[in-house]
Amino acid sequence: MKRTLAIAASSIVITAGLAGCTSDNSHSSDSAPANAAPRRTTAAQAKPLTAQTAFAKISTLANTAKLSGTVTSDNDPNHLLGRPNQYTSKITFDDTRISADDVSGTDKGDVDRGGAIEVFGSPADAQARAKYLQSVTKSLPMLSEYDYVHGAVLVRLSHYLTPKQAADYKTATSNLG
Repeated sequence: MKRTLAIAASSIVITAGLAGCTSDNSHSSDSAPANAAPRRTTAAQAKPLTAQTAFAKISTLANTAKLSGTVTSDNDPNHLLGRPNQYTSKITFDDTRISADDVSGTDKGDVDRGGAIEVFGSPADAQARAKYLQSVTKSLPMLSEYDYVHGAVLVRLSHYLTPKQAADYKTATSNLG
């Protein structure tokens, strides 16, 4: 009987010890120890980069840029928004340094009025779009533009901006993170 009680007691102690070693579904396998500092979510993790958020960052350094439109699938003149390997979001902006006389006859949202920001699913897609635009406009100076790629973001700028003015955007684009 003593032996049976000893075995039973040992079984209870072992079972209780093992229960403390198992994990339940409320903790992931990569959870931090209880004494570790809490994880911090950065702004980039909390909010994916879109054309709107890129514009908000860029326009703090290039403060002559004024948002003129958000491209949707209903108003996209290129019919590229959301298509495979194309931009996932796009905005257009005016630059106050461009003379109204230079852009008379252009439509609202035209790159000539200031520029556009296109965000892609991958950096390779942004590079491919920039390369395509440069090849199309190379032989047509009136359609030329400045194009700056940073990661999956393509910033397109009017050829009416001077190289120095465009450089402001280049600097701002490189600060996207």
